[in-house]
Amino acid sequence: MTDADQTEQQPGGGRVAYQGAPGAFSHEACAELRPWDEAVPFDSFEAALEAVRTGDCGCALIPVENTTIGRVEPAASLVEASHLATISEVWRPIRLALLGVEGVRLSDIRTAESHPVALSQCVRTLGQLGVDPVEAFDTAGAARAVAEAGDRSRAAVAPSAAAGVYGLSILRHDVQDNADNRTRFVLLCAQNA
Repeated sequence: MTDADQTEQQPGGGRVAYQGAPGAFSHEACAELRPWDEAVPFDSFEAALEAVRTGDCGCALIPVENTTIGRVEPAASLVEASHLATISEVWRPIRLALLGVEGVRLSDIRTAESHPVALSQCVRTLGQLGVDPVEAFDTAGAARAVAEAGDRSRAAVAPSAAAGVYGLSILRHDVQDNADNRTRFVLLCAQNA
Protein backbone atom coordinates (compact mmCIF):
# COMPACT_ATOMS: atom_id res chain seq x y z
CA MET A 1 0.00 0.00 0.00
CA THR A 2 1.37 3.45 -0.92
CA ASP A 3 1.56 6.51 1.34
CA ALA A 4 -1.27 8.02 -0.71
CA ASP A 5 -3.48 4.93 -0.14
CA GLN A 6 -2.78 4.97 3.61
CA THR A 7 -3.52 8.70 3.81
CA GLU A 8 -6.92 8.26 2.15
CA GLN A 9 -7.95 5.74 4.84
CA GLN A 10 -7.25 8.13 7.75
CA PRO A 11 -9.80 10.70 9.01
CA GLY A 12 -9.16 13.89 7.07
CA GLY A 13 -6.90 11.79 4.86
CA GLY A 14 -5.86 13.32 1.59
CA ARG A 15 -5.99 16.85 3.06
CA VAL A 16 -3.03 18.90 4.34
CA ALA A 17 -3.75 22.04 6.35
CA TYR A 18 -1.47 25.06 5.98
CA GLN A 19 -1.53 28.69 7.10
CA GLY A 20 -1.90 31.15 4.27
CA ALA A 21 -3.55 31.67 0.91
CA PRO A 22 -3.00 29.75 -2.33
CA GLY A 23 0.44 30.64 -3.69
CA ALA A 24 2.05 30.98 -0.23
CA PHE A 25 5.36 29.29 0.58
CA SER A 26 3.51 26.79 2.79
CA HIS A 27 1.23 25.97 -0.14
CA GLU A 28 4.28 25.34 -2.35
CA ALA A 29 5.83 23.16 0.39
CA CYS A 30 2.62 21.08 0.58
CA ALA A 31 2.83 20.42 -3.15
CA GLU A 32 6.46 19.33 -2.79
CA LEU A 33 6.05 17.11 0.26
CA ARG A 34 2.54 15.70 -0.34
CA PRO A 35 1.67 16.18 -4.03
CA TRP A 36 -1.08 13.55 -3.86
CA ASP A 37 -2.97 15.42 -1.10
CA GLU A 38 -5.30 18.41 -1.29
CA ALA A 39 -3.68 21.49 0.28
CA VAL A 40 -6.25 23.30 2.45
CA PRO A 41 -5.60 26.97 3.41
CA PHE A 42 -6.33 28.40 6.87
CA ASP A 43 -6.03 31.98 8.13
CA SER A 44 -3.89 31.08 11.15
CA PHE A 45 -1.43 28.48 12.39
CA GLU A 46 -3.86 27.70 15.22
CA ALA A 47 -6.68 26.93 12.77
CA ALA A 48 -4.43 24.70 10.64
CA LEU A 49 -3.37 22.68 13.70
CA GLU A 50 -6.96 22.50 14.98
CA ALA A 51 -8.04 21.02 11.63
CA VAL A 52 -5.76 18.06 12.35
CA ARG A 53 -6.98 17.67 15.95
CA THR A 54 -10.62 17.62 14.78
CA GLY A 55 -9.94 15.25 11.89
CA ASP A 56 -10.91 17.78 9.21
CA CYS A 57 -7.40 17.35 7.74
CA GLY A 58 -5.06 14.38 8.00
CA CYS A 59 -1.99 16.51 8.65
CA ALA A 60 -0.69 20.08 8.76
CA LEU A 61 2.45 21.61 7.27
CA ILE A 62 3.87 24.38 9.45
CA PRO A 63 7.06 26.51 9.14
CA VAL A 64 9.13 26.36 12.33
CA GLU A 65 12.65 27.62 11.55
CA ASN A 66 14.33 30.01 9.12
CA THR A 67 18.04 30.51 8.37
CA THR A 68 17.70 34.30 8.51
CA ILE A 69 15.53 34.88 11.58
CA GLY A 70 15.73 31.59 13.55
CA ARG A 71 12.51 30.26 15.06
CA VAL A 72 9.34 31.11 13.17
CA GLU A 73 7.02 32.39 15.88
CA PRO A 74 4.32 31.86 16.92
CA ALA A 75 4.30 28.74 14.72
CA ALA A 76 7.19 26.93 16.44
CA SER A 77 5.69 27.36 19.90
CA LEU A 78 2.26 26.26 18.70
CA VAL A 79 3.77 23.13 17.14
CA GLU A 80 5.57 22.28 20.41
CA ALA A 81 2.34 22.69 22.39
CA SER A 82 0.15 20.85 19.86
CA HIS A 83 0.91 17.26 20.93
CA LEU A 84 0.83 16.29 17.25
CA ALA A 85 3.47 13.95 15.84
CA THR A 86 6.08 15.21 13.39
CA ILE A 87 6.14 12.66 10.58
CA SER A 88 8.30 14.48 8.02
CA GLU A 89 10.08 17.75 7.33
CA VAL A 90 11.52 19.68 4.42
CA TRP A 91 13.88 22.64 4.12
CA ARG A 92 12.87 24.94 1.27
CA PRO A 93 14.64 27.97 -0.19
CA ILE A 94 12.63 31.13 0.41
CA ARG A 95 13.10 33.65 -2.37
CA LEU A 96 10.97 36.70 -1.79
CA ALA A 97 9.77 38.97 -4.58
CA LEU A 98 8.26 42.44 -4.53
CA LEU A 99 4.94 42.34 -6.43
CA GLY A 100 2.80 45.23 -7.63
CA VAL A 101 -0.15 45.91 -9.91
CA GLU A 102 0.40 45.76 -13.64
CA GLY A 103 2.27 48.76 -15.05
CA VAL A 104 3.55 50.11 -11.72
CA ARG A 105 7.22 51.08 -11.35
CA LEU A 106 9.36 50.30 -8.34
CA SER A 107 9.71 54.04 -7.68
CA ASP A 108 5.89 54.26 -7.23
CA ILE A 109 5.87 51.85 -4.29
CA ARG A 110 5.53 53.31 -0.78
CA THR A 111 4.48 50.25 1.26
CA ALA A 112 5.09 46.50 1.08
CA GLU A 113 2.66 44.11 2.76
CA SER A 114 3.42 40.59 3.92
CA HIS A 115 3.44 38.16 6.81
CA PRO A 116 5.60 39.54 9.65
CA VAL A 117 8.05 36.63 9.28
CA ALA A 118 8.59 37.40 5.59
CA LEU A 119 8.97 41.12 6.30
CA SER A 120 11.65 40.37 8.90
CA GLN A 121 13.62 38.53 6.20
CA CYS A 122 13.86 41.62 3.98
CA VAL A 123 14.06 44.58 6.39
CA ARG A 124 17.39 45.87 5.03
CA THR A 125 16.33 45.61 1.38
CA LEU A 126 13.00 47.36 1.95
CA GLY A 127 14.81 50.12 3.85
CA GLN A 128 17.24 50.62 0.96
CA LEU A 129 14.27 50.89 -1.40
CA GLY A 130 12.53 53.43 0.86
CA VAL A 131 9.53 51.14 1.23
CA ASP A 132 7.65 50.87 4.54
CA PRO A 133 6.70 47.35 5.72
CA VAL A 134 3.04 46.65 6.56
CA GLU A 135 2.06 43.43 8.32
CA ALA A 136 -0.52 41.13 6.73
CA PHE A 137 -1.76 37.64 7.62
CA ASP A 138 0.18 35.90 4.84
CA THR A 139 2.55 36.41 1.90
CA ALA A 140 0.13 35.26 -0.80
CA GLY A 141 -2.78 36.86 1.07
CA ALA A 142 -0.91 40.17 0.84
CA ALA A 143 -0.49 39.64 -2.90
CA ARG A 144 -4.23 39.01 -3.23
CA ALA A 145 -5.00 42.19 -1.21
CA VAL A 146 -2.66 44.31 -3.36
CA ALA A 147 -4.26 42.95 -6.53
CA GLU A 148 -7.78 43.59 -5.25
CA ALA A 149 -6.96 47.14 -4.11
CA GLY A 150 -5.28 48.15 -7.38
CA ASP A 151 -3.33 50.83 -5.48
CA ARG A 152 -0.15 51.70 -7.39
CA SER A 153 1.68 52.70 -4.18
CA ARG A 154 1.23 49.27 -2.54
CA ALA A 155 3.27 46.13 -3.11
CA ALA A 156 3.42 42.66 -1.60
CA VAL A 157 6.43 40.65 -0.47
CA ALA A 158 5.56 37.14 -1.61
CA PRO A 159 6.69 34.14 -3.66
CA SER A 160 7.18 34.94 -7.35
CA ALA A 161 4.50 32.36 -8.16
CA ALA A 162 1.91 34.50 -6.36
CA ALA A 163 2.29 37.09 -9.15
CA GLY A 164 0.75 34.63 -11.61
CA VAL A 165 -1.96 33.53 -9.18
CA TYR A 166 -3.14 37.11 -8.51
CA GLY A 167 -2.26 38.88 -11.78
CA LEU A 168 0.57 41.03 -10.40
CA SER A 169 3.91 42.10 -11.86
CA ILE A 170 7.24 41.19 -10.30
CA LEU A 171 8.95 44.49 -9.52
CA ARG A 172 12.06 42.93 -8.03
CA HIS A 173 13.22 39.36 -7.44
CA ASP A 174 15.21 38.25 -4.38
CA VAL A 175 14.37 40.99 -1.88
CA GLN A 176 15.37 38.72 1.03
CA ASP A 177 18.41 40.05 2.91
CA ASN A 178 20.11 36.64 3.13
CA ALA A 179 21.01 34.83 -0.11
CA ASP A 180 20.77 31.49 1.76
CA ASN A 181 17.28 32.13 3.10
CA ARG A 182 15.61 28.77 3.81
CA THR A 183 12.71 27.63 5.98
CA ARG A 184 12.13 24.27 7.65
CA PHE A 185 8.54 23.03 7.41
CA VAL A 186 7.30 20.13 9.55
CA LEU A 187 4.46 17.80 8.63
CA LEU A 188 2.33 16.96 11.66
CA CYS A 189 -0.42 14.40 12.23
CA ALA A 190 -2.45 13.17 15.18
CA GLN A 191 -0.52 10.85 17.53
CA ASN A 192 -2.98 7.97 16.93
CA ALA A 193 -2.97 8.25 13.12
